[in-house]
Order: sequence, then C-alpha cells, then structure tokens
Amino acid sequence: MQGIRLSTVTLGTSDPVTLARFYARLLGWTLGPTDDPAWVGVWNPDGGVSIACQLEKNHVRPTWPGAPGDQQMQVHLEIQVDDLQSGLQHARRCGARMAGNQPQANVRVCIDPAGHPFCLWVAG
Repeated sequence: MQGIRLSTVTLGTSDPVTLARFYARLLGWTLGPTDDPAWVGVWNPDGGVSIACQLEKNHVRPTWPGAPGDQQMQVHLEIQVDDLQSGLQHARRCGARMAGNQPQANVRVCIDPAGHPFCLWVAG
C-alpha cells in the first residue's frame, strides 16, 4: 500500500529517559527532548526507523530465553555491526549486558537497561 511506512519502534520501560540515553549512545543517534519523562525519542539521523521509549508504570523485565510463566519478550532489535567483538565492547560500555544464552556464532544477544534483549550481528 502506498503512503504507509514504519517510522518508529516503541519500547516500554519504567525509565524512558535512561533507556533512550542508552540507545542514543549505542547507535550514535540523536536523543530527543527529555522534558516529558513518559516518552522520549531517539532519532535516526538517516531518516529511517527511529526508537521511542515509553513509560510503562508496571514494566516487567522480559526473560530471555523465555520459559513457561516468564514475562516474554515482545520485540527485539537486530543491530548490524562491522566487528562483533568491538560492537559488543561498545554495547557493554553503553550499559548493556551480554545474555547468558548465545545461540549463534555470528550473533551476540545483549540485554538493554530495561531488560529488552537485542542482537548484535555481523554478515557472513
């Protein structure tokens, strides 16, 4: 359909400002205004899909990998990097932690400050 496009992926969190700052540092994108503590944007300078962080007062950190009865992940981001080790080091300096389960050789599953998993990956 013409005239329709994905513009933003919104992540729920108990602390939108902290999560938005994390993704702005991680991706090198522009942090939007932080005067509204309930919703903060992180803008893609290339004009592609951006990220928003929205207040969820009852946010429950997802469990990855999930098991029956656990809070399931609702979405995760796939972030391509040129070098997996350098990308992982950068993500950790920004505040991510590496997940305990790493199912693929060319992918590293990380956890953001709100508990959302995201993947760093290299082509090939």
